[in-house]
Amino acid sequence: MTTLPAPLRLVDARPLTQGWRLVLTPPGLHADPSTLADDDGIPAIVPGTVAGALEAAGQFDRTAPHPLNGQDAWFLAVIADEPPGEAVLRFEGLATIADVFLNGEKILSSHSMFMSHNVPVHLSGNDRLAICCRALLPHLSRKLKRARWRTKMIVPAGLRGVRTTALGYMPGWCPEIHAAGPYRPVTLRRAEQASVSAVDIAASLDADGTGHLNVRFETTATGPIRLRCASHETTVIVENGRAEATLSLPGIAPWWPRSHGEPVLHEVEILMGEDRLVLGRTGFRRVEIDRGAEGTRFALKVNGIDIFCRGAVWTNADIVGLPGTREAYAPWLRLAADANMNMIRIGGTMTYETQAFFALCDELGLMVWQDAMLANFDYPADDEAFAALLREEVETLLRSTRASPSLAVFCGGSEMYQQAAMMGLAERVWAGPLTETVLPGIVANERPDIAYVPNSPFGGTQPFSPNAGIGHYYGVGAYERPLEDARRADASFAAECLAFANVPEQVTLDAHLPVAPVHDPRWKARVPRDRDASWDFEDTRDHYLGRLYDLDPARLRREDPARYLDLSRAVTGEVIEATFSEWRRAGSACGGALVWTFQDLLAGAGWGLVDATGLPKPVWHAVRRAFRPVQVLLLDEGTNGLDIHLVNDTARDEAVRLELTCLRAGRQPVISGRRDVVLPARSRLRLPATDLFGAFFDTTYAYRFAGPQHNVTVARLISAESNEPIAEAFHFPLGRRPAIHDATLTAALIENDAGFTLDIATDRLALSVHIACPGFLPSDNWFHLAPGPARRIQLVPQSTQPETREKPARPSGDVAAIGSALPVPF
Repeated sequence: MTTLPAPLRLVDARPLTQGWRLVLTPPGLHADPSTLADDDGIPAIVPGTVAGALEAAGQFDRTAPHPLNGQDAWFLAVIADEPPGEAVLRFEGLATIADVFLNGEKILSSHSMFMSHNVPVHLSGNDRLAICCRALLPHLSRKLKRARWRTKMIVPAGLRGVRTTALGYMPGWCPEIHAAGPYRPVTLRRAEQASVSAVDIAASLDADGTGHLNVRFETTATGPIRLRCASHETTVIVENGRAEATLSLPGIAPWWPRSHGEPVLHEVEILMGEDRLVLGRTGFRRVEIDRGAEGTRFALKVNGIDIFCRGAVWTNADIVGLPGTREAYAPWLRLAADANMNMIRIGGTMTYETQAFFALCDELGLMVWQDAMLANFDYPADDEAFAALLREEVETLLRSTRASPSLAVFCGGSEMYQQAAMMGLAERVWAGPLTETVLPGIVANERPDIAYVPNSPFGGTQPFSPNAGIGHYYGVGAYERPLEDARRADASFAAECLAFANVPEQVTLDAHLPVAPVHDPRWKARVPRDRDASWDFEDTRDHYLGRLYDLDPARLRREDPARYLDLSRAVTGEVIEATFSEWRRAGSACGGALVWTFQDLLAGAGWGLVDATGLPKPVWHAVRRAFRPVQVLLLDEGTNGLDIHLVNDTARDEAVRLELTCLRAGRQPVISGRRDVVLPARSRLRLPATDLFGAFFDTTYAYRFAGPQHNVTVARLISAESNEPIAEAFHFPLGRRPAIHDATLTAALIENDAGFTLDIATDRLALSVHIACPGFLPSDNWFHLAPGPARRIQLVPQSTQPETREKPARPSGDVAAIGSALPVPF
């Protein structure tokens, strides 16, 4: 009788998610779970956190959290439906210091939130599993080598000796919600015949376009196996259950950041007879650092092409539960992609995300800048136990993401160099072996295909100097410099920038923060600030509101709070668009900029571009416009006139029609011009405005030979192929206040096969036109609108709504503009 080979299959991992309970006890009261009953405590969510379980039970309020780091947290479950025998329990993340028991016997002690563990066990068929996440507070007083510098941002200081997230320990901008619990999956694995496990996929791309694929895995299969990718095959070598194969793929379709091409992914599969098993997907790309002619700059090249990196700094999908699933990440990352971002940074004050995060970024064409979870502190790098934990966590992260082309940069941490340098310490103090030798060595071994930088910021005469290396640029922003400073600072690469207290849409405030803005202490509690500072980021926003609109914010807030809020919603987007115009213009050497931050942790006027409910703020729409791959920009060059900059980041030539018009009183054309242009792929072009007019016109009102002839210049970029608008830009030679008009708006709702659209027109320039349409997200919002053809806005149904509203079958709402007396209903 012939025995057929068992089919290939990945080792099945059964998630242990059911029947968990949480018991909180004083620290150290129970050395083991023998005195705890299975029915003690409250139901728990695994993967999940103490805060998540308490919140679900109505015993925790994320807006007014109580400390969670002073008690032991026992997570208890019974495994009753597994047959006896050998198995492996996998713990993918235990926050923060944890002991694990099976049937009363300790099987694991974990000392890092960022470590995963595989523990071989013997199951009896009726097994009791207990995870004790020990109280962190006693560990924070552990004696460490004296720090050479201190930080006020993260407290207490003892946190520098524990491998855990800084989230929850940064008063002033992060709610004090402490991470504790099995926040990553707990799974049970059992070996099977012809199973495949420990899959490791690595891809690279040569300069000539040849891809290289290396695949390793463990298997119980005994027959011949072949590796296939993109129609290429090779034999897999198997020795003692360990399999490996290398495949060259000439002319492979490469992976690109979404701004510059298609993020092509290829299935990697193995074949044994008629059996086919997909091991995963990967992309082929080449990442290089461009340091400029003098070796002092920082920019990225992907596949040999200069990339202007734009995006934001990620915080967390949910500060309470710290989720790591595709379902939790997807709404946020799709909003990042929809905003024309091509990079997300995970900063050193956050936490590592899971493979699901990177898989989504792979698909969406979002590059990931990944910090080590190190920030601000002088870490005890010469403590052997600490260094070993850090080394293993970084190796684990890099190995688990080896197949992901989205991971582009690994950074040795956030603001450690800056913190020390700002205290007057010399470079030899803060540029030590941890970030200069140990971490780059790990990256070189595990992910030689990505870029490494020792810290963020670093590289200038001081590590925080923005004109070299990597900067954290807050000249425009917290330091309240004029908008012109964006050019004067000559930013090389801003890994953080443009932090403001961004006001969310009114629907979010009504549902989650229904208090008087600014002066109510509940409002102020959600406004970020630097600890011990005499100002907050609302003060920064007010500074630019006064500067851009020539208004007194304090008086406006008292006399017309609704108008104050609308101008507050508009101004941060105006500042961001103007700043990115400087950085993306032809002639700029800036390699990229990432806005601080992508999302809020609580609903309110936080740093986020997206509010904590998942609804884009007005500023998100401005960022979406600023990040367009095909773009028109207007730059005021004073007595040199107005320059038009055209940008095409895409992989194809774009035939466009450029139209330029100067309007008096926001409605009467004074002078205009047009030009047909073919924008080469991945190019930038500068045109003086006078080239379109064919004669001199004082577009910037710099010469002042007579009174001003216009108060706005409008540039439109239109596709020559479809005649559809691509981008618009506006220049206000007299400032924005003289350009505010009581415009008469019209809005017509149209239903078609694609859904609903809104056609909006105006009789004169309308500033910051905004659409309120509960249940729908406009394809653009808070935009300027010039007289002319109606602007067509798609209304996209939202998947989730504020809990006080139901999703309507047909959109309804109103359209308004800053300066217009009455909104227009539709």
